[in-house]
Amino acid sequence: MSELSLVLIRFGYLAVLWIFVLATISVIRTDMFGARAARTAGGQERKAAKPTRSKPAKPRKGDPTSVAILEGGNAGEVVSLANAPLLIGRGNDAAIRLDDDYVSTRHARIAVSGDQWYVEDLGSTNGTYVGSSRITQATAISLGTQIRIGKTILEMRK
Repeated sequence: MSELSLVLIRFGYLAVLWIFVLATISVIRTDMFGARAARTAGGQERKAAKPTRSKPAKPRKGDPTSVAILEGGNAGEVVSLANAPLLIGRGNDAAIRLDDDYVSTRHARIAVSGDQWYVEDLGSTNGTYVGSSRITQATAISLGTQIRIGKTILEMRK
């Protein structure tokens, strides 16, 4: 084999090796920090188009209207349930973004079906707890219910 062929093979091998390393770093970064938000030409983040909804029904007396964070790094925050379903996690796309090492990028979701609110674990590593019970499927929640995700405790409030 000529010397030129060997040099080209070496550079090709080196290029493939670097592509593998960069792809691995990209996957790790996405797993740790979530996917990047798309940006417009002006450098501003583009928001996903929300489907148009009819006017939401007025909440009945005794129905929860917000989620309060009682304990954890975001203690004191209150998030309205008006934009349900709410994604909870560390990712940038989460409606309730928790700065907690025990929270997955897409950890749990709070949603409504008819008149009933539900919390659902999205396959997280450390689990989602309603009261002291770890949930494995969508679980009904009501006013005053406490949800524990990592070291963070959330509560359904009026």
